[in-house]
Amino acid sequence: MRVWGADGALQLDENSFTIRVVLSTLVTFPVGPKSSQDFSVPGVGPSNGTAIVIPNGTYNVNQMQFETEMLDGVARVYNHTRTYAASNVSSGTMRLIVMRWG
Repeated sequence: MRVWGADGALQLDENSFTIRVVLSTLVTFPVGPKSSQDFSVPGVGPSNGTAIVIPNGTYNVNQMQFETEMLDGVARVYNHTRTYAASNVSSGTMRLIVMRWG
């Protein structure tokens, strides 16, 4: 991808910025209490990486989006909203994708 500024000067190109998928795996939470799972991603952290989860099929009425958090060398996936104490617990399977950018 290339991005040019308003003045027509090249601001960003494939030589100055890349995004690489460093982990793609399925994450499954059974029906149960609030919990999290950790996935090792050496060299990736909150300053150079992003973790997302996407559904692996259709949702049912009891499933909600998992939440992700990037730590140094670890992508953590929660089956609840970690910053909301009254959040419901989700179950099922989603795909975790961790991307390193720089």
